[in-house]
Amino acid sequence: MLSNPVYDPFQILTKIYSDGAHVKQAIADTYIEEQYRARTVRIVYGVLENDGYFDFCIRHYAPKAPKLAVRTILKISLYMLLFMEKKRYMITDCAVDLCKKLGKSGVSGFVNAFLRRFDKAAVDEALPKGAEGTAIRLSYPLYAYKWLKKEYGDRAEQIAAARSAGVSVRFERGEEKYEEKPHIKTPFANNYIFENFVRDEGFDEGEYTFQSVGSIAICDCVAPCEELLDSCAAPGGKSVLLAKKCKNVTSFELHAHRVELIRQYKERMGVTNVREYQKDSALFDSAYEEKFDAVLCDAPCSGYGTVSENPDIKLFRKESDFAALEKMQMDILSNVSRYVKKGGALYYSTCSLFERENDKTVEKFLNTHAEFTVEPLDSPLCHEKKRYGLQFLPDTAYGAGFYVCKLIKR
Repeated sequence: MLSNPVYDPFQILTKIYSDGAHVKQAIADTYIEEQYRARTVRIVYGVLENDGYFDFCIRHYAPKAPKLAVRTILKISLYMLLFMEKKRYMITDCAVDLCKKLGKSGVSGFVNAFLRRFDKAAVDEALPKGAEGTAIRLSYPLYAYKWLKKEYGDRAEQIAAARSAGVSVRFERGEEKYEEKPHIKTPFANNYIFENFVRDEGFDEGEYTFQSVGSIAICDCVAPCEELLDSCAAPGGKSVLLAKKCKNVTSFELHAHRVELIRQYKERMGVTNVREYQKDSALFDSAYEEKFDAVLCDAPCSGYGTVSENPDIKLFRKESDFAALEKMQMDILSNVSRYVKKGGALYYSTCSLFERENDKTVEKFLNTHAEFTVEPLDSPLCHEKKRYGLQFLPDTAYGAGFYVCKLIKR
């Protein structure tokens, strides 16, 4: 069974589709044949990236929706057929074999017939016209694609189609050992994006860490200071990087297990001026009132700027989620603003593409916090200047989408 290339992706995707597991956690929690790990991970991400389109493909040939296990097998098979250039007969044999081994021999005939009949050209011809068809083709939720169209016009399709440029690695030292690997040099010191990068002992020894270019760009916008609060800090990448230019960094995180991630991160990187605490940043603590020269509020958000790295967001993030997210963003931002000294800086950031989580949140905050004013920012990474902050978009920022704004407390 383990030699079947469909098996390991099926196990992982079942945890995601059935249990709502996050893709990275599902991969970490699943035994994978090590020699085929790269193939398995590629298939899992590829299926999730194209999930909406594959659903349409299945509906086109099967008006009565197959059960989840069968849909998952078909999606894996479609990815292998359309993106891996595998022989149709080989894919069909593997899919049918897995059906039988899962005790689903009764549907093996349907799976066989589906894969033999499948014709991409016929499916594409049946796609709806306009935004709905484009959203299906790009496997982007229709509500979110309409928001992109409203905010970015014709550029929406490029943004929705953008993929990660590769693995973003930030080096503390020893980068010369990896220079022969194909890579892109970003505008930030010691930050490279590699086509492929396998973690080795250098990671455990603190020579490098995996940190997104978006996270690094946000840190680059933060000015050096004495006392800084990172108010939503896990897993700790920003806290550790900001510790290089701030004398002391205090890190708040709501959940105990995520506080432990910060501790492990700073220790691995040899950082001694970060102090981590389990703390709800939405609840006021008078002990921290006007204590910090700067506060970074990297608020919980929809995450749509990171779908190239976390394609499961497109499956699980619903339009109805946004009201609660926006309330949380305002609650946290309003509370941690009380921790900023007079004359200090408050940075608000998200990994969202949408104005309602970014500039609109800042606007609502300013309407009720007259003591704060906006201070313009700039960045060496390609961006758009919005009314209040900088918006980075996936099609020009190596696949990353995020926002950052700087406010000064008068």
